[in-house]
Amino acid sequence: MPTSPDGPLDQRQVVQPDSGYVYRTAWRVATGDIGSDLTLRLDGVARYIQEVGAENLVDAGEAEAHPHWLVQRTVIDVIEPIEFPNEITFSRWCSALSTRWCTMRVDLVGSDGGRIETEGFWIAINAKTLTPQRATDSLIERFSSTTDQHRLKWRPWLDNLTDADQTTPFALRRTDIDLFEHVTNTAYWHAIHEVAARVPDIGTAPYRTVVEYRKPIKYGEDVVIAWRRRDDAPRVDIALTVDGEVRAAAVLRTLSLG
Repeated sequence: MPTSPDGPLDQRQVVQPDSGYVYRTAWRVATGDIGSDLTLRLDGVARYIQEVGAENLVDAGEAEAHPHWLVQRTVIDVIEPIEFPNEITFSRWCSALSTRWCTMRVDLVGSDGGRIETEGFWIAINAKTLTPQRATDSLIERFSSTTDQHRLKWRPWLDNLTDADQTTPFALRRTDIDLFEHVTNTAYWHAIHEVAARVPDIGTAPYRTVVEYRKPIKYGEDVVIAWRRRDDAPRVDIALTVDGEVRAAAVLRTLSLG
């Protein structure tokens, strides 16, 4: 995602390129992924883009060489909610990369209306050492066909929240844990929903949500959701903490389409 004078948090996401490798697939919205308003929930979006990513690697012939990826940041822009029933068309492509990580855009477009734009900062992981590993030359060649940004570096967008106005416990379940014994990506979005329900004026489309993962959360740890909204600003800063340590930083804010 390119920078802007106001910073990347205020920048619209890059548009789909006219050429290069763009993976496409589609499926219907699942009933287990919708909220009480019959729209696709954020955790459902996070789960879908992860599954599309897995399909993408198979299609590219890279699933065996790169079976494990960790996400460092996820951006979800709800331009127009996707309602149930609906069939979603997914388009996934690389927006920037280096030799060990990349940012991958996924657009979700509903056949009967609705649009959600996402971007994830993904790191290729060696499952034995749990450290970043170099991508294959073939993956780099294929993914670089949709971007001219080939020296991607990690730069956080969010500061850790240190002066929360409100807190609430966030209970973990066994089903929230992945093969690395960490909380799954989608479970963090359950916490975002908890906050969004308390500030419905902000969580109304168009809006943006960002989660940056600082340090893994493990099952059995006592997790607290902390958040702050200054005055009536159209933004809420959020943190998931364990013993006062920020394990993930997040923001929920209105999004300008201008």
